[in-house]
Amino acid sequence: MSKFGEHPGLSFYYRDGCHLCEDMWQHLQSIRETHPFDVDLINVDSDPDLRERYGTLIPVLASGEKIICNYYLDPVGLERFLGGLPDSE
Repeated sequence: MSKFGEHPGLSFYYRDGCHLCEDMWQHLQSIRETHPFDVDLINVDSDPDLRERYGTLIPVLASGEKIICNYYLDPVGLERFLGGLPDSE
């Protein structure tokens, strides 16, 4: 169980007006229909530290400090996080 609730929790770092962010968000919404997970939406421009850390990587999908994917959705990495695939060696 994550801090987000009963479903696995992820953080989605984005910036307003970012077309890659919008694309990844649409893909995430589609996946959530069949694989429920909670997402904390975080605008990197809301905090100077976040802007410094993630500003050139957005969109970023992360679990805690671990980045699952950035720029484009990695369906395999996300499924692995959600428990559908074993970790690769």
